[in-house]
Amino acid sequence: MVAGLVSKAGILGALAAIALSAQPARIVSTFPSITETVFALGAGDRVVGVSNYCKYPAAVLALPKIGSYTKPDAEKIALLRPDLVIIQKTAAGLADRLSALGIAHAEVKIGSLADIYSMIREIGRAVGLPERAEKLNGDIKSRLDAVREETRGKARPTVMIVVGRTPGLLTNLVAVGPGAYLAELLEIAGGRNVLTDTAIAYPHISLETVVRLNPDIILDLSAMGTARGDLLGPWLSHKELTGKIFGLTSEVLTTPGPRVVEAVEMIRAKLRP
Repeated sequence: MVAGLVSKAGILGALAAIALSAQPARIVSTFPSITETVFALGAGDRVVGVSNYCKYPAAVLALPKIGSYTKPDAEKIALLRPDLVIIQKTAAGLADRLSALGIAHAEVKIGSLADIYSMIREIGRAVGLPERAEKLNGDIKSRLDAVREETRGKARPTVMIVVGRTPGLLTNLVAVGPGAYLAELLEIAGGRNVLTDTAIAYPHISLETVVRLNPDIILDLSAMGTARGDLLGPWLSHKELTGKIFGLTSEVLTTPGPRVVEAVEMIRAKLRP
């Protein structure tokens, strides 16, 4: 009688929870930050599938793909017979679909610097390597503290970070607001975000706003992960902008994870006189 009251989904969910308690041998990652973290913890040899956008480290390029990180394909995941799938908490409905299939999963939040530490800790626990996760977090924190100490008391240039625009034009500009992840990295690197009067993490702005604020440095990340055209050309045609302009295309800047120190150092290199 009691067994009849237990739903099939409930049984599968319980089995999934039991599976998660053991050290998983077949892991699927649904997001670049997650993939990089699993490899940084030394569990990369257990990864059997990744998202279409996972490109680092190079070993993941040959792994089966399970769809985009916004819409992972639960059926493709199931065919890989994973005993752990790690997903981001914003992946709508995926947790329920995995539970219905009896697949163990762990959810992590991705976005801020604080989220990186939590993500590493949670993934370390899920893959059975909590000590390595604590060590990795400690290493990241100490290295970021060293950068903070290096920039303490020094002049902070005003900086605008652009993460989106119309290719070849300075229209539809999307910049980094004060509450964004990249704004956190900029502050650690020794810069001062020129955008201070918005509560939006990634506001749309006009070229007129850029000219009015006239930052000391513009970092254009709008061609992130691509080799699309001439990044600097459109900017250099505006002589009223007197600051230095740099184009950056490394995806490390927009992949919150264990390479965060590398991202800060990349920004820091452009801020030095």
